[in-house]
Amino acid sequence: MICHHDFHHTGMTLRSTVHIPEGPTGTRRPTVVFVHGFTSNRLELPNFVAMSRLLEAHGIASVRFDLSGHGESDGDFFDVTITGEIAETRAVLQSVRAFDFVDPERIGLVGMSMGGVVAGITAAEEPGISALCLWSPAAVAPFEVGRGHLKGRPLAPEIEEKGYFDADGWRISPALAEDIAGLDVYGRSGKYTGPVHILHGDKDDIAPLEYVRRYLDHYDGNAELEVVEGADHAWGSVPHRTTLHQSTLRFLRRHLQ
Repeated sequence: MICHHDFHHTGMTLRSTVHIPEGPTGTRRPTVVFVHGFTSNRLELPNFVAMSRLLEAHGIASVRFDLSGHGESDGDFFDVTITGEIAETRAVLQSVRAFDFVDPERIGLVGMSMGGVVAGITAAEEPGISALCLWSPAAVAPFEVGRGHLKGRPLAPEIEEKGYFDADGWRISPALAEDIAGLDVYGRSGKYTGPVHILHGDKDDIAPLEYVRRYLDHYDGNAELEVVEGADHAWGSVPHRTTLHQSTLRFLRRHLQ
């Protein structure tokens, strides 16, 4: 069954799509929450929809929600911060635990790109996450923005002139740039002690592999990195996307079922 649910956080509505496997009403199921990437939405380029349907076919429920300022959720992108996205993800998780079809002891988290960064930190700071899967996590972002650049262009002159940085038609505020630059991705994420599966393509020119490898230096032996030959940031071929989805399914079934 597919339905919609509205979450509420700090006066905003965060809209979501929920997938529930067939079965008796009230059955408690393992459930996965998806966190989409920067300027994306709950459909996501590597296809959150297909992943949710695949999980549903194997008895795992899922929730895909739009962060504020994205997709169908309330808010303006100019007001987005990563700190705010972490708070929103935590609020969604807390609400999901109370759903009558969810087993609160078997909740997984999947994040894509910047959503992977958000998911990694959230898993460490929100209790009760049983498994964490990161797709192409953009751990490079704080280092790139910290050096004063984004998308190959200097940030400061454009922000000073316009009051924002134009990122492919999205207005990045000074507050967001400062928030990203100050983000301790590895230190905050590494406190999570549950199983972690990281999937990354060796042809990813958005989030270089070298920054993803550093995650392994901060987790305490509980993380594994699967490098997929030829895959780009968006997993833009049928074989690569199939590998991504099937590997994620195996990992989540192993740790949630």
